[in-house]
Amino acid sequence: MNTISDTILKRIRAKQRGWVFTPKDFLDLATRGAVDNILSRLVKKGVIRRIDKGIYDFPRSNSAIGKLSPNIDDLAKAVAKKSGDKIFPSGAMAANLLGFSTQVPAKASYLTDGISKDKKVGNRTISFKHARVPFVDDISFDANLALQALSYMGKNNIDDGIIQICTQKLSKHDILSLNKAAKSMPAWLVTTIHKLQDRING
Repeated sequence: MNTISDTILKRIRAKQRGWVFTPKDFLDLATRGAVDNILSRLVKKGVIRRIDKGIYDFPRSNSAIGKLSPNIDDLAKAVAKKSGDKIFPSGAMAANLLGFSTQVPAKASYLTDGISKDKKVGNRTISFKHARVPFVDDISFDANLALQALSYMGKNNIDDGIIQICTQKLSKHDILSLNKAAKSMPAWLVTTIHKLQDRING
């Protein structure tokens, strides 16, 4: 193996079993063509697995059933990295994570700043839906999670209980930072943010 191959293999092993990746994860080491050739050789040797075009994993295995399927969240992130889109937990998932809802989404679904689509990756299908409220780059993950969860719940389902959960789950800084997304929010969501801010200031 040449030095670049050794370095790529070392990076893969450092990430440990289960890592899902794309050639983009190695473009700091070599050209796309060189990376593709090295990854193809590693697939043939059985070191890594090609899941879909341009998506690979360093598979976990079980002595009884062999190679295990990759984590669906890791697959979704790899698909997004390949396309250059940003993704985020779906509104339903965000609502569940924040405690707005006890319903656990049955389908692997994510919000994206790209186009809505269902993407089949290997033998699994992941749904990507264009976010109604854009992701905000300079606020925290939790603040973005609250935006998507509130948008999912909708104007008529935001009550005092939801407001209270937000004030408990988010820091004061997170709540104040939500103003940064105000220009892209519907009016009712801006009003909800103001209620949150009044609660923490009151």
